[in-house]
Amino acid sequence: MSGVSDSFARPINYLRISITDRCNLRCVYCMPPEGIRLLPKKEMLSFEDIASVVRAVVDLGISKVRITGGEPLVRTGVVGFVGLLAQIAGIDDLSLTTNGMLLGRQAQALRRAGLNRVNVSLDTLRPDRFRTITRGGNLTDVLAGIEKAQEVGLSPLKLNMVVMRGVNDDELLDFARLTMERDWHVRFIEMMPVGQRGYNGDYISSREVKERLSSLGGLVPQGVRIGNGPAKYYRLPEALGTIGFITPISECFCAECNRLRLTAEGGLRPCLLASNEVDLRTPLRNGASLDELRSIIRQAIFAKPAQHHLAEDVIPVDKRMSQIGG
Repeated sequence: MSGVSDSFARPINYLRISITDRCNLRCVYCMPPEGIRLLPKKEMLSFEDIASVVRAVVDLGISKVRITGGEPLVRTGVVGFVGLLAQIAGIDDLSLTTNGMLLGRQAQALRRAGLNRVNVSLDTLRPDRFRTITRGGNLTDVLAGIEKAQEVGLSPLKLNMVVMRGVNDDELLDFARLTMERDWHVRFIEMMPVGQRGYNGDYISSREVKERLSSLGGLVPQGVRIGNGPAKYYRLPEALGTIGFITPISECFCAECNRLRLTAEGGLRPCLLASNEVDLRTPLRNGASLDELRSIIRQAIFAKPAQHHLAEDVIPVDKRMSQIGG
């Protein structure tokens, strides 16, 4: 197996797969209140087609695969799909991002099928606020799912908090304190304007977040990367877990980007923050061989831009975050 790099010499070894655009929540930064136009099921890739894409990219050197949505756990057959991917030689890390609502009842089956770990999106620890941010979610279910994931060995367990000024930024210390008590990795994510113009006053830089955490003690940089993403990790004194910062706006990390994204309808997206996609659904349904798929995927890799252009107010508005998979 040989690796492949893009035209800027960045090794590409990570594929994020959105298996559905459907979600059982309507988070304020991800979806409008009325939801989105959902794909007809006939337009979504089958699990067998997605597995063919994974087999093709493995031979290009991609060894990290993350399953996303929408909410991936709402798609029927997701446990079997995890088992299908887990059998593909060459994948050394198989993970999943979830809102946690259905995690408690599926965590054990997912682990047995071959899933290595999970990231849970969690933007507040307050039940009323959780219902407001998610437009109807139940925090108790999510916390139970997190505990179950920990119990069955889906680790390292990461909690992703999108920081929003005036919405949940008064909980920064509460989230950071979780790492004192548990071996969890709490990540603070800068809000990204995907599918919508502007920041609406909600944006907070990671630099400001770090300053506001200083009352808990000095953040000690961690030299090792945890997982496959761009987060930079720190640890509070004597903490069991770590605190990570994902900084797509304030500290562009495009120079180190190692990923592609496959949307639920079969678009291969070289960059989250650019609208161009390469169609894989058509060749898949026309019976393309693995060699033919690899040729198309190489083209997508070489079309990967040097960086996003948010600073010039070039914002992708073709799809919402829930339609891309984050």
